[in-house]
Amino acid sequence: MTTERRIQLPCKVFFSEQDGDAAARVSRFITSVHTLQVIEGCEWDEKTKTVSGYLQFGYDGEDFISLDLKTRTWIALKPEADSFKRKWDAADAILYEKEDNLIRLFPEWLETYLTYGRSFLLKTVRPSVSVLQKSPSSPVSCHATGFYPDRATMFWRKDGQELHEDVDHGEILPNHDGTFQMTVDLMNISSVKLEDWRRYDCVFNLPGVDDIITKLEKTVIRTNLGSWRRAELDFS
Repeated sequence: MTTERRIQLPCKVFFSEQDGDAAARVSRFITSVHTLQVIEGCEWDEKTKTVSGYLQFGYDGEDFISLDLKTRTWIALKPEADSFKRKWDAADAILYEKEDNLIRLFPEWLETYLTYGRSFLLKTVRPSVSVLQKSPSSPVSCHATGFYPDRATMFWRKDGQELHEDVDHGEILPNHDGTFQMTVDLMNISSVKLEDWRRYDCVFNLPGVDDIITKLEKTVIRTNLGSWRRAELDFS
């Protein structure tokens, strides 16, 4: 499992007269305002409790300097970072602070989040699946809403085989309650004979639960007027 923190902020760089060497080395980077980027995090094995951490600084979108926890030294990724490496290698307090964050503090955070969030993170919620159509000439939409997590797939089949043509897969979108929704459209349905509709079905798949299979039938299609049976009665 991984926890990671990324920081990006604009900054102005100032050097004192004693920092002339550092100023000269990074002078080509300096105009007025620049971007400092920090990526720090850890990978924690819940079973073995082993932890590996990483910390890297970037400057204006380029790798600048990183920390090697195995050797407990800083690695200059640009010649301009050499002076920072020398200073930070000699600063035991900085090294101890970063090492403590990556090896002790971050894993504690991750374990706490998992303890309190496991019931939510690992839950599986089945959706409600509907077949929708605006008009007899419109595409037929298979719509699933209320599922969790978002690692779901949905597709149309004909005679048990997944269709790859004349279908339009929508994006997985969030709901206000933390669940998700998605839609897959079956195009050109108006050209399919009514007696052939039974050969089509919509399949919703979510790991850990049984597939939800919805047959394409006029009686299950929902329109602005309700079901097609209701619509036919209204127009008859």
